[in-house]
Amino acid sequence: MPVDKPTRKAAARKKRLAETIAALTALQFGPKQRNETAAYTLLALLDLQPDAAWTDAQAPLCGITPIIDFIATAYGKRFAPNTRETIRDDAVKFFVEEGLLLRNPDDPNRPTNSGKTVYQIEPTALALFRKFGTLEWTPALGHYLASREALKHEIARKRDLARVPVTLPDGSQVALSPGGQNPLIKAIIEHFCPAFAPGGVVLYIGDTENKFVHLETAGLAALGVTMDSAAKIPDVIVYDTKRNWLLLIEAVTSAGPVDGKRRKELKDLFTGCKAGLVFVTAFETRRTMQTFVSHIAWESEVWIAEDPDHMIHFNGERFLGPYPDVLPK
Repeated sequence: MPVDKPTRKAAARKKRLAETIAALTALQFGPKQRNETAAYTLLALLDLQPDAAWTDAQAPLCGITPIIDFIATAYGKRFAPNTRETIRDDAVKFFVEEGLLLRNPDDPNRPTNSGKTVYQIEPTALALFRKFGTLEWTPALGHYLASREALKHEIARKRDLARVPVTLPDGSQVALSPGGQNPLIKAIIEHFCPAFAPGGVVLYIGDTENKFVHLETAGLAALGVTMDSAAKIPDVIVYDTKRNWLLLIEAVTSAGPVDGKRRKELKDLFTGCKAGLVFVTAFETRRTMQTFVSHIAWESEVWIAEDPDHMIHFNGERFLGPYPDVLPK
């Protein structure tokens, strides 16, 4: 009696899943990266249907939502929208770290937290997967494993070339992830600080890839400030040692100026600080500022990178400096 179509389809799906887990095991991935979720994720990134040959594997650019959609359509496994982070953290991120996937190969300058982020199977890995189940698999696997560390270093080198180098006032350097607001943060450190806080010390720089890419814990502690990792910290914190001011700077490219609500949040966050607080919103251009100008808080400052020698002060009797309500007690 012939096997019905749904049964054949289920069998093909089960067989392909088992093969994928076996391939990941052969590639020496740990239990979390060779489970069903990881295997389904890999199949989506290979665009491999249950009944297709491994030689048909492809390397499409694929975001997290398309991965979930492919798994549901091709393999009947449905992941809820709130599992996006699980797929990203338990499979995709680890595959990227191990050089199996490339992140944003179409645009290395795309911000890490961009909604347009895509992933793609690394070409050497794609060539290997296409050999799965053939006599060429075992020697190709041995060669791949032997060269994997060198491959990872090369991928990391290319990724580093896309990073944004920032020179701090003391001459040391910090590398920020590409794109987003980080070019503006670079301008804040290298142009705003020398002009408006000469001799200042950069105590904190935030990055979408690493929230604490630069953190001077001792310097903040000396001012009575402790950074909570869960707190909404401003993008840049600079201490003006000559005037005992702590500049809290938000770099705005698409959202997040110092409006009235944010000014109060920052004031509360830095309660007890031994320095006067100065609130600064930084924009790349006047055009960007125009989008937010109605939201800027009174008693705060605006700096525009395209006009680096000037500042805009929103009301008050002084050009730049802390007001009585945020002076150290």
